[in-house]
Amino acid sequence: MANSERQLGELARMEAARRKTQHQLDLIDRLTALIPLLGRRLPRTLPHQSGSLTAERQPEVDALTRNLARQDATIAAL
Repeated sequence: MANSERQLGELARMEAARRKTQHQLDLIDRLTALIPLLGRRLPRTLPHQSGSLTAERQPEVDALTRNLARQDATIAAL
């Protein structure tokens, strides 16, 4: 009984971590959609900063995506 309760607690923590990772990716998607709109409002003295922002952060986005896939696989295994 204690073992199943521990597993349920573990599963709940994993699902919470997965929701947090998914939320972060959703935020990134929304911000990425807004960047072109914001770029039109930026002064001309900042020519390519808005476009390079996503390129600079792509490795982090890829890492979050891989993490989400691992979390999905782990949760499915339980």
